[in-house]
Amino acid sequence: MVVPGFILGVFIHLLHISSVANYPNGKVAKSCHGMIPEHGHSPQSHPVHHISVNQTTFRPGDQLKVTLSGPPFKGFLLEARDAEDLSGPLIGSFTLIDSELSQILTCEDVQGSAVSHRSPSKKDDIEVYWNAPSSAPNHIQFLATVVENYKIYWVKIHGSIISQPNALPFTTPKATTAALSTLPPDSHLTKPFSASACGNTKFCIRSPLNCDPEKERACVFVSFMRDDQSVMVEMSGPSKGYLSFALSHDRWMGDDDAYLCIRDDQTVHIQASHLTGRSHPVMDSQGSLEDMAWRLANGVIQCSFRRNISLPGFKNRFDLNTSYYIFIADGAADDAALMFVAWMTTVSIGVLIARFFKSVWSKAFFFGEAAWFQVHRMLMITTSVLTCVAFVLPFMYRGGWSRHAGYHPYLGRVVLALAVLQPLLAAFRPPIHDSRRQMFNWTHWSMGTAARIIAVAAMFLGMDLPGLNLPELWKTYAMIGFVAWHVGTEIVLEIHAYRLTRKVEILDDTRIQILQSFTAAEAEGHAFKKAVLALYVWGNATFLVMFLSAISQL
Repeated sequence: MVVPGFILGVFIHLLHISSVANYPNGKVAKSCHGMIPEHGHSPQSHPVHHISVNQTTFRPGDQLKVTLSGPPFKGFLLEARDAEDLSGPLIGSFTLIDSELSQILTCEDVQGSAVSHRSPSKKDDIEVYWNAPSSAPNHIQFLATVVENYKIYWVKIHGSIISQPNALPFTTPKATTAALSTLPPDSHLTKPFSASACGNTKFCIRSPLNCDPEKERACVFVSFMRDDQSVMVEMSGPSKGYLSFALSHDRWMGDDDAYLCIRDDQTVHIQASHLTGRSHPVMDSQGSLEDMAWRLANGVIQCSFRRNISLPGFKNRFDLNTSYYIFIADGAADDAALMFVAWMTTVSIGVLIARFFKSVWSKAFFFGEAAWFQVHRMLMITTSVLTCVAFVLPFMYRGGWSRHAGYHPYLGRVVLALAVLQPLLAAFRPPIHDSRRQMFNWTHWSMGTAARIIAVAAMFLGMDLPGLNLPELWKTYAMIGFVAWHVGTEIVLEIHAYRLTRKVEILDDTRIQILQSFTAAEAEGHAFKKAVLALYVWGNATFLVMFLSAISQL
């Protein structure tokens, strides 16, 4: 079977990882062998914590006190090993002194063979007892991994060496240099990946379509090339956080086989993982990956690795002799969040205040202007600023205009133009009794209404783009709900204003002017209007939080 046989479809979306797997409760038995936290960052190189033992010699059956101390830390993993074979099995068992700070672990099917933290509370030192087994080697060395925070930790800190009384003096074996295997693989990729073999010996996925990773920095590229019973994978693209792809049995994230290239300063970690839903991936052992290599150049992450087509010994690795959907992930969705804030919240509240609340705050002034006008102006300027920033972010990320995003970017360009023109037009607003004022009111209202309608259409289309790819039914119902909520609020306030004006026998001549229909009767409904506004803001914020929460989980 050739490599394209295990691909059914491609669904590309952009996201940013802020964290991977961590264990604040200390249940780190899966890390016993390598003692490496699954944090996706490089360990610190110079230890600042110390491991001490209350005696330098021991006999089988002895119980020794071991102390781990240093600057405040949150997590730790403490083990004892043969000093002449630090990569070998764990030796002896531990007994707790303070069970509120630490807990024993079962590593390699040996109960109590390691000790870890019980909670992420800060600690200055930990004391435990180590029990020497009857079959103990001549020399024992204690090792510890210490976590200060998610990004700062030390791996396999070497502690004191204790020896049996009649043992020969300990000499450092050459094999101990292998303990530095926690470092990432050598960066021996020397140039960008090539797309020349795509469709021949390689199966390639590219975004934008048919982009060239050798010539285009913004090209997100993944390729698969079969070599006998293994597959060589290449992945590259612009990202400040990570790149990844996942194999899925269906079109939804969850229970997927994923692979990540995680950037950490000037290094890249290549990691196999699995997804359990729209949450951070759970890191797995690197043992399933071979020939790992990476490169960082001009903000582009490159990584490559090889894995066997079948990996029966690894629980979460899919067999590649089957068809899957592929998800590709990189980048961030910050621009979408800004657009939601601008065109769901700030502009909507600003419009309601200008249309219905002039009479409510007509006598309140702030910096020489009516309070309602200052609030309206502040919200509208905020909308314009957020729109401009959100419009620029995709250009910064992609390095240019996207030709594969449908009508969304074109609608966004119209919205941006209107968002910039509106405050400029308002700056030249004629006086209230000027003959041009009515034309200004109609123009201002028309442009604002058009901008809001087009912005909603752009948001509907944007939710289907790779950058979000929110769940189909959820996003549709939520956006329809928001539109209905806003339109319903405007209808309620319009009906309320109409019922009040019916009580007035003679309408003011200015009643027909847009945004200027205020009568004494309307002022009687201040309490009702304030209640409606408070309820509207609460509902609006609820919809906004729903979308921002969904975006933050991508």
